[in-house]
Amino acid sequence: MAASSELHADCSRCFALCCVALPFAKSADFAADKPAGKPCGNLRADYRCGIHADLRTKGFSGCTVFDCFGAGQKVSQVTFGGRDWRQDAGTARAMSAAFPVMRQLHELLWYLDEAQGLAGAEPLRGALRKGYADVDRLTRQDPAALAGTDVAEVRGTVNPLLLEASELARARVPGKKRSHRGADLIGAKLRNAKLRGANLRGACLIAADLAGADLREADLIGADLRDAALGGADLTGAIFVTQSQLDAARGDAKTRLPHGLSRPAHWNA
Repeated sequence: MAASSELHADCSRCFALCCVALPFAKSADFAADKPAGKPCGNLRADYRCGIHADLRTKGFSGCTVFDCFGAGQKVSQVTFGGRDWRQDAGTARAMSAAFPVMRQLHELLWYLDEAQGLAGAEPLRGALRKGYADVDRLTRQDPAALAGTDVAEVRGTVNPLLLEASELARARVPGKKRSHRGADLIGAKLRNAKLRGANLRGACLIAADLAGADLREADLIGADLRDAALGGADLTGAIFVTQSQLDAARGDAKTRLPHGLSRPAHWNA
């Protein structure tokens, strides 16, 4: 898993950019509408959330599953050198344009960092290190250049490398590996499914029943696990799993997690 502190959110060094720059629509995840660039109504003057302890009960569960991968503090402290969006309207607009791009680039850095540590992916270590350095260089551009970065193009360069690393790592798993890449598995009944080493990249697993499933060494990059039942599932060594994916799912004390990730507090509620 990513060990670099710059890939972990540090809200104490950020000007609450996720509460300002990003839009959200009234839905099951958010209790109100908010356009991009407008501060959330729950944001306090000290950049803290006024309902942080009650986000789920107040209808803002979408906030609890968001992870900026450290993009917030990078934009706040590096891109803008500690200038906050409350200083002037121009800074606010520029920060709101830069933050979503930085967040996507930092997510790619997270995956590239994890890929370098995958057993079996040793032949790609050099290419992965170069890929990381190239993306990191983009995160250190000036505000205008950062905001204008073509993230789709960057992903197009990085994704084949991540896929190759995944295939090398999963090749070490014995037996035939199932592929559900990009599959529509909304509400699928996969209780106790044998999915060790499976390719679940980009699969839609919303509300799927994965209780007791064997997901060891499965590739879950981009998989939508919102409301997926993971009680008793084994995700030991699962590849490219993020904390936000776990936060969006439903698990329990018996769910086994990949190294470096935490059991969400609401799982025990």
